[in-house]
Amino acid sequence: MKARVLSFAVALCVLCGAVHGQGWDVTALRKVNGWDTPFARKFSKGVSNSIYAVGAAVPLSIGIASLVKRDSKLMGDAIFIGTSMVEAAALTFAAKEVVGRERPFDRWPGMVVRREDVGSKSFPSGHTAMAFSLATSLSLRYPKWYVIVPSALWATSVGISRMQLGVHYPSDVISGALIGVGVAFANVYVNRWLDRLIFPEKKPRRFFAY
Repeated sequence: MKARVLSFAVALCVLCGAVHGQGWDVTALRKVNGWDTPFARKFSKGVSNSIYAVGAAVPLSIGIASLVKRDSKLMGDAIFIGTSMVEAAALTFAAKEVVGRERPFDRWPGMVVRREDVGSKSFPSGHTAMAFSLATSLSLRYPKWYVIVPSALWATSVGISRMQLGVHYPSDVISGALIGVGVAFANVYVNRWLDRLIFPEKKPRRFFAY
C-alpha cells in the first residue's frame, strides 16, 4: 500500500512539474485539438457529457438491483462506485483551486480552439478523474474482461475528448486519470474501515467492504 501511495505521489509531482514546462503539452494538445471534423466534434461532446449520465446510471442501477434482490453486497458495490466518483471530483476541484492553471484556450488564444464552455481552472481534468474512478472501481468489483475493457476504453475516450474540445492539456488528463485510479484503489481500504466501524460485531464483511 505504501509503495502504491509513494508511486502515485511521485507521478503527480512529475505532472505538476510539467504544468510549468508546457512545450510538449501544447504540442500534443494542438494535434488532438486539430482533429476538427463533424464526427470528431460530435463524438467528443457526446463522450465528454456521458460522464454525468453514466456516472449516475451505473451506481444507481446497481443500487436498485440490490433493493430488488435484497442483496447487501450489491448495495456495497453501488456505494463503493458512487463514493469513488464523488471523492475523485472533490479532489480534482481542490487541486484546481490550489494549482490555478489557466485553461489552454485562455493561455494560447488563436492556437487552441475552444469547443465547450467551462468554468474553474484547468489542472487536473475532473471529467477524466471521475471517468477513471468509475472505470477502476467498477473493474475492481467486477474483474471480468467484458467490464474492464469497455470501461477503460470509455474512460480513455473521455480524456481524449477533453483535449479535442480544447479545455484541457494532456497533463491535465493524465493527472485526472491517475487521481481517478488512485482514489478507487484507496477507497477499497476506506470501505473496509467503514465496514469494521459500522458493523464491529460482524466478522464477515457485509456492506461496505471489498
